[in-house]
Amino acid sequence: MRTTTSRRQGGLRVVPSTATRGASARAPRIGGRPPGRYPWYVRLIFAAQRRKYGRELEPARLWGRLPLAFLMLTLLYRALDRAASPIEAELRSLVQVRVSQLNGCGFCVDLNAAAAIERHAGHDKLAALADFERSPLFDARERAALAYAEAMTDPRRGVDDALFARVRGELDEDAVLELTALVAYQNMSSKFNAALGVPAQGFCAAPGAKEDA
Repeated sequence: MRTTTSRRQGGLRVVPSTATRGASARAPRIGGRPPGRYPWYVRLIFAAQRRKYGRELEPARLWGRLPLAFLMLTLLYRALDRAASPIEAELRSLVQVRVSQLNGCGFCVDLNAAAAIERHAGHDKLAALADFERSPLFDARERAALAYAEAMTDPRRGVDDALFARVRGELDEDAVLELTALVAYQNMSSKFNAALGVPAQGFCAAPGAKEDA
């Protein structure tokens, strides 16, 4: 299975192969509305997604049915995923992929893995993500952030004082706050999509883009 990527008006457009498109044929448990039934500001977000990805994202059509919540979530994510974030772009995407893997969200793994590749994470790193603590591909900062993300995501574990001290040894306070917000956001997003059965849309065929990782 193969994907090709191209730049389009400053954003990433991932063009899936024919085989990958077939994998995304399953519909969510609840459908979107006809385009004209969404408020104008939701339609603007859809237009931005079509410019960046070549199509609307399926979760957006569902969140768009809660238009004010969708608008606020869009603004929140843009604030967390900004260029001036104290957490580097590659690490943000790796954290999002790992949280999505743990929550079983195929769509989120798919889209975030494509973003991680665009941000130079590499296929090998994505394939080793579930084993980040032992893999030589990850540095101490990445391991601490990913361990923190896993502990936040798994209610059986939680974040203890030792783990928090480990994270603070690698990230300053502002970065920890942003990491915590990003993990919380991704947990909400991936749990929403997983519960509604939102399928992958074929953005990434990398080894790390597996629903059952």
